[in-house]
Amino acid sequence: MSLVSDGQWWFCLKHMRVEPEKGCPNKDRMGPYASEQEAAGALQRAADRNKAWDEADQDDD
Repeated sequence: MSLVSDGQWWFCLKHMRVEPEKGCPNKDRMGPYASEQEAAGALQRAADRNKAWDEADQDDD
């Protein structure tokens, strides 16, 4: 079975790159993601969510 079909792609925060399942320890990674492309967008997705949460918090004040 290939890694792509398993959905085991991660974004390594230590090396700032996408890795397959066998890579750095999970404590240094974001994921798993269903595809290499999804993992590559992990930081942008997190930044977008943080911005939305910050804006929601401001609305609550």
